[in-house]
Amino acid sequence: MEQCPNNSTAFQKILFCTDFSENADFSFSFAVDAAQRRPESELFLLHVVPESEAQFWKSYVYEIEDVDNKAKHDIDLKIEQTYTSRLPEGMDLTVEFRIGKDWQEILTFAKGNDIDLIVMGRQGHGSLQKAFFGNVAEKIVRKADCAVLVIPLTYQQKKK
Repeated sequence: MEQCPNNSTAFQKILFCTDFSENADFSFSFAVDAAQRRPESELFLLHVVPESEAQFWKSYVYEIEDVDNKAKHDIDLKIEQTYTSRLPEGMDLTVEFRIGKDWQEILTFAKGNDIDLIVMGRQGHGSLQKAFFGNVAEKIVRKADCAVLVIPLTYQQKKK
């Protein structure tokens, strides 16, 4: 990988992944910091909406009028309130959504967009939490073709 002055890495495309958890929200600061230190870099935000595997649930959800537009509106509002509002002046953020298996969609997006760095939070210690986002972080670390920065929840708690 090409090196920048001061021995910093040449991350040009930085991907922040969020599940809207407290830890993901905290981890956003690390993605912004990485982009801010590299003025020519691009910052992406990716949220993966899990696709329900239960057919009855799919049928029920789509009976609700305008469910897709309502969900998108709610996600857009959450991103504005939690992330876009925290960007330094002049910094752009490209927001992307995918539907599917979280870790697969993250890896596909990273590869398809030549991402250099993935930044994501890792949830706590409980088995239920690990089964969700902790497991996702582990798969990303093992399978990504780029650098991955994983911020554990305990790091946030130490900083309070």
